[in-house]
Amino acid sequence: MTDTFDVVVIGAGPVGENVAARAVRGGLTAALVEHELVGGECSYWACMPSKALLRPGHALAAARRLPGVPVGDHLDAAKVLERRTYFTSNWDDAGQVQWAEGAGITVIRGSARLDGERRVVVGDRTLTARQAVAVCTGSVPVVPPLEGIAETRVWTSRDATSAKAAPGRLIVLGGGVVGVELAQAWRRLGSDVDLVISGELPLPKLEPIAGELVAEGLREDGISLHTGAKAVRVSRDGGEVTLGLSDGTVLTADELLVATGRRPATDSVGVETVGLKPGDTLHVDDSGLVSGVDGQWLYAAGDVTGRAPLTHQGKYEARVVGDVIAARARGPVETPPWSQFTATADHASVPQVVFTDPEVAAVGLTAAQASAAGIETRVVDLDIAVAGSSVHADGYRGKARMVVDERRKVLVGVTFVGPDVAELLHSATVAIVGEVPLDRLWHAVPSYPTISEVWLRLLEAYGL
Repeated sequence: MTDTFDVVVIGAGPVGENVAARAVRGGLTAALVEHELVGGECSYWACMPSKALLRPGHALAAARRLPGVPVGDHLDAAKVLERRTYFTSNWDDAGQVQWAEGAGITVIRGSARLDGERRVVVGDRTLTARQAVAVCTGSVPVVPPLEGIAETRVWTSRDATSAKAAPGRLIVLGGGVVGVELAQAWRRLGSDVDLVISGELPLPKLEPIAGELVAEGLREDGISLHTGAKAVRVSRDGGEVTLGLSDGTVLTADELLVATGRRPATDSVGVETVGLKPGDTLHVDDSGLVSGVDGQWLYAAGDVTGRAPLTHQGKYEARVVGDVIAARARGPVETPPWSQFTATADHASVPQVVFTDPEVAAVGLTAAQASAAGIETRVVDLDIAVAGSSVHADGYRGKARMVVDERRKVLVGVTFVGPDVAELLHSATVAIVGEVPLDRLWHAVPSYPTISEVWLRLLEAYGL
């Protein structure tokens, strides 16, 4: 059976959904193919369930920072897990399918593979795309080549976000975002947690202030941090898993969560039929066109591109891809920076929140990245010590850093670390994307008393 659509989208996570929806909005027909759940990783195993696991612990910790607020000694893990399951719709995608069909998208179940130019095979069905195929298959966990790991049952992030009960003891391998968030979530749900990181601080891709304060928060929660030692072997004897480290330390637990990164999910998408290598990143230009393929027909967005592996950034890329496919169906399209048809923000203004306690909210370049890019920088560091933070919590601890391009007098990077700083992030993102001059930013008066007062203090410290 052969069906023809204007656009065929492989992968129905948030990225694929947005590509298809924008293409339909632009007057095209779109098929959305998914072999698991429509809504993808973020909805069922990543962003939503992990934040649902974290939020109750953060609320309890926040209440404890204020005198006079009656709080208990611990969370009700069963109720937290029940709420987590609510946010995943109990791993049922009927609502997402209904949304897609209501948006005019044709949903097709099954594993999709490219089969040459503009052709996608799904089981015994062949889909032909008049205009474009978009690969939005996301990423999969990287499992390190440890001795014994192939024979040992371990957790990936999916297991950690969908578990039905808190393990008595948990080892988390990896100090990136997934590792620190889930270590803290399960510790606050009652697990004894060991966190193993190969460097000296967690979150090594962010500013050092992030790793420093998050490490303090994890230790205060009772998490044992093992730094500067690499995992070398793993085994399981009955119900107990054992992890050996390069410094001779041996850890035992009920579960081992391997959170050592992710890679693009391109192994089984059929990219070899168009001259690309399975398992590789799909490199794209700013309109989402895949490099190394003849013609303007193969697009990609989200984690498969390796550009900015974050759900919100993938959805941004997807909106660009859907819009540009629809526009190119009508004729040639110009793609200057910051236009509707270019994902310019991927390069130097990507926002990210790490939902630990303290939170980390960062956008743009770190000081090290800016210097490596040849930017003449000035870095301003401050404690977040303003009236807003002192009212927000007794003993509020937080830090802020802004990185200034001294030649242009605009911000190129901002990082906030502290309780509830995530809501500060969009103001920083707007300042960087808009290239707001510092002397104009000075006139953006922060409300009193809010934590946003830190903006005033940062600009004063800069000399305004």
